Amino acid sequence: MPDLAAPLAAWYRDNARDLPWRREGFGAWGTLVSEFMLQQTPVARVIPLLEAWLTRWPTPADLADAAPADAVRQWANLGYPRRALWLHRAAVEIRDRHDGDVPRDVDALLALTGIGDYTARAVAVFAYGDRHPVVDTNTRRVLARAVRGRSQPGPAAKRDLDDMTAILPEDVDESTVVNAAAMELGALVCTARSPRCEACPLADRCAWRAAGYPDTGDTRTKQARYEGSDRQARGAVLKVLRAATTHDVAADEVIADWPDRAQRDRAIDSLVVDGLVEAVDGRLRLPR
Repeated sequence: MPDLAAPLAAWYRDNARDLPWRREGFGAWGTLVSEFMLQQTPVARVIPLLEAWLTRWPTPADLADAAPADAVRQWANLGYPRRALWLHRAAVEIRDRHDGDVPRDVDALLALTGIGDYTARAVAVFAYGDRHPVVDTNTRRVLARAVRGRSQPGPAAKRDLDDMTAILPEDVDESTVVNAAAMELGALVCTARSPRCEACPLADRCAWRAAGYPDTGDTRTKQARYEGSDRQARGAVLKVLRAATTHDVAADEVIADWPDRAQRDRAIDSLVVDGLVEAVDGRLRLPR
């Protein structure tokens, strides 16, 4: 495998965005919250809500002592609101199991609610400076092209971690930089639809470029469109409940004008099953 670490690190030091979670002293709790929020959500939407969240709940114990409903309200329009409940539950677990300190060990992080392999490794690497491969969607695209000569990555697989491990320098501090650099390159240059290969620091050693940029297909699952979906109906229900001046709202009054009544009812039922809404005596409320 060609040396990708050195050009990645050099490019990153000159081109990395100034993002809150990359600043000195940001802390493990801030890193964990940012990783929850950044899942399938653009950076620009996350930053103001992240700052508001950490101002309100600067430690896991602060969030754990709050009601789950407060977390759902504060989540606002970030989407996938189950993440707010998972983050609240993780905060309770951190308070009760780890004396209020975000754990450093990957297995301990994986044992927290809502934390998968990527998030656990990201916290261990970016908050604590440990040496692990961190692979998100952007990183997988860089690996697919530069290492394997493919136009798009397939579904997440162990091979991604193996390839990233092979790239990482042995020096722990430098390995953190290279992890961040691969993610940043995928976000800014090696993008899914319009890669800027002329600006890529890996251009002279990229397998995809050397092969003539073949279209090798895209086997990833496509997300269904939001407009008219059950996700949109769920979001509309939560918007009403977050904005309610009382603690609950009559069920019949929640998005009563929704064009598809069956979809409306299905959305409410699914929110109840997910624990995001409670139904009591014909009224709906956020979880207490």
